[in-house]
Amino acid sequence: MEAIWGIDLGGTKIEGVVLPGDWQKQLPEIHPIARKRIDTEADRGYTHILHRIKYLVDQIQHETHTRPRQLGIGTPGTLDPVTGLMKNSNTVCLNQQPLKRDLEDLLQIPIVIANDANCFALAETRLGRIAREHLHPEVVFGVIMGTGVGGGLVVHDRLIHGAQGIAGEWGHNFLDESGGPCYCGKMGCVETVISGPALERYYTSLTGEQLKLKNIVQRYAHAEPASVATIERLLEFFGKAISVVINIVDPDAIVLGGGLANIDLLYSIGPARIRKYVFNNRLDTRIFPPALGDSAGVFGAAMLVSR
Repeated sequence: MEAIWGIDLGGTKIEGVVLPGDWQKQLPEIHPIARKRIDTEADRGYTHILHRIKYLVDQIQHETHTRPRQLGIGTPGTLDPVTGLMKNSNTVCLNQQPLKRDLEDLLQIPIVIANDANCFALAETRLGRIAREHLHPEVVFGVIMGTGVGGGLVVHDRLIHGAQGIAGEWGHNFLDESGGPCYCGKMGCVETVISGPALERYYTSLTGEQLKLKNIVQRYAHAEPASVATIERLLEFFGKAISVVINIVDPDAIVLGGGLANIDLLYSIGPARIRKYVFNNRLDTRIFPPALGDSAGVFGAAMLVSR
């Protein structure tokens, strides 16, 4: 079977992978044919990023002596299905640019683009945690909780993009006014309350001390009052925010990713907090940690061009 190619376009690095066409037979461990990373150099602008992607593709072609028939690309932000332009990207030079069209012109192959959180959700469903649990779910919701908050929705093993290309973007639903203004222009978004930087800011507001979230979690274990308040804020608002997703799409499973996915309390205490707010007298949705680590993005990009 023909190999499948994926590119994970990040703000600081671009990673490419070639997976065997019969990847299903390798589960639960996937052995890439090739994998390579280069710096994005995003500060040099949009056109430079295009040529960095081409450079990476050329390098992998040289190493593997193969050429992709099509290419899946995971991106920060989303390709607007109406305008064909990128939007909502924190690599701001991508916004309002026809990334798909320009890459197809440059590489002379078909391109499939999806948001990086969507790629995470697809990878964890097909290759990662969900595949390894042998769940065969109808609906999976993939969560990114780190510097930002995002998500992706997989139904019957396929991504749902939506009419506006924003399916799964739970990080920019309203959660609480105390989060303050969001970069998106709204107030109190999920991202302003339970992202890593938001929780660190909350801790600083209580103590005047700037501390990384992992250190706040360590202090929580020793019952330091400000750390307890910060982690309680995370758990309670995590429960509220995720309950909205469950009430709307009722997923069989949720997989957490991003830096906050390493916080064990989200799996031990988190489900009880969700149960408080979900529209049911029990919680049947299972909450899982990720299985793929930093491979999820690039593996998910390759899955965009795999059936």
